[in-house]
Amino acid sequence: MRQRRLLRYHSLKRGRVRQTWNKYNLFNLVNLREPRTAAKSFFQQKWTAKSITRAYHGEHISEGKWERMFSRRLLSAVDMDPRYMARYNGSEQAAGRGSGLKTTEPGPRNFRGFQTPMTPYMQMTFAPQERRLDIAIHRALFASSARQARQFVVHGAVTVNGKKMKYPGYMLNPGDLFQVKIDHVMMATGVPKPSTEAMKRKALQAKAEERAAKELEGSAAEEEENPDDKTPEKEAEPLDPEEAKKLEIEELKNIQDKAKWLIASSKGQLTAKHKMAIRSLQKQVKTALSSAGTKSPSSSQDTVESLNQLLTNLEITPTERKQKEIAEAAAEKAAEAEEEEASKDAVSPEEEAILRRLIEEEKTNPHDPTKPYLTPWRPRPYMSAFAFIPRYLEVNHKICAAVYLRHPVARPGKSEVPTPFSYDTSQLAFNWYLRRR
Repeated sequence: MRQRRLLRYHSLKRGRVRQTWNKYNLFNLVNLREPRTAAKSFFQQKWTAKSITRAYHGEHISEGKWERMFSRRLLSAVDMDPRYMARYNGSEQAAGRGSGLKTTEPGPRNFRGFQTPMTPYMQMTFAPQERRLDIAIHRALFASSARQARQFVVHGAVTVNGKKMKYPGYMLNPGDLFQVKIDHVMMATGVPKPSTEAMKRKALQAKAEERAAKELEGSAAEEEENPDDKTPEKEAEPLDPEEAKKLEIEELKNIQDKAKWLIASSKGQLTAKHKMAIRSLQKQVKTALSSAGTKSPSSSQDTVESLNQLLTNLEITPTERKQKEIAEAAAEKAAEAEEEEASKDAVSPEEEAILRRLIEEEKTNPHDPTKPYLTPWRPRPYMSAFAFIPRYLEVNHKICAAVYLRHPVARPGKSEVPTPFSYDTSQLAFNWYLRRR
């Protein structure tokens, strides 16, 4: 719903530019096109220029208020070159005006010898709006839009010359100091903090995922402990006593052969204890062979399993010996490496510098969940395209205060009123309001 309202406000089809840092506004600013003047009357050209410029300059201000603010006096500051003033008295600029005569002397030039650029007077059409308190707050980068700056003023978060000011249309005078509460500025220019509902949803989702994972782990453990619950195997049919006797004798003979092979293959590598254990194993196998078939099947199976276990414990193959040696060598190398690291400095100079920088950042930009904005603070996205401060403001971002130095003026080649529109569009808008006065 909010996205629909934003799209309706920014009107991507018409491409109107607003005083805000929104990404849709940045899209409109990049794709900004001048109005077509072909096949239009002069009245239509002026009305079109007025409509698109007013969409940016104070669209939250009513038309009647702006018409009362409008002034046909366009302030300018022209730097006069002393060399030119010493050489000419000004009459050469007036020569030929209205009479059709051409001036013989060249036009005014600056001290470098280049032609003086034109002064864009028409870009100063909306200069009176720059005196408004809400517009000045937005220009000082204390709010992400002019409407948000107006909200700060109405909510009592702004002071002018140390006194609370609740009128966003207050006209600043040169030398006025206005200040905004720091928390409001950090919230307006930083990444928005997720709402409590969204945080609750995330916490509930995380808890549900943890419960599901625990349930899965428990079911897997139960399956490992009791694999016969779901897929019960068929019980083995009892064998005949003769067949059981044959199987038992074969297993015992295998154990005896393995013991003989173990003694033969590992000559000179077995200790006396191992040899004695293997010989006792052979004796046990012989006794088991002599008594095979006389005992019950369960007891004979137990003797076979115990003899197999003894054989596996005594069996030492060359591959296992190599693996042992490799593991011992790796453990020694790891111990040596740990000793070397302990002998060296605990932290390298580069890592120490990174740690110091992170500690300083934590001091200046700490994590504080009680703040209304996201911490650690990060600037709002799409802010860099709109991050500029006019020359008529002196801003201190540490205390979120600014001084309105003077009224904006036009200089040769540039205007101090920020506007995305061309000189011709601003001229048509100025003529619209000039005629209606």
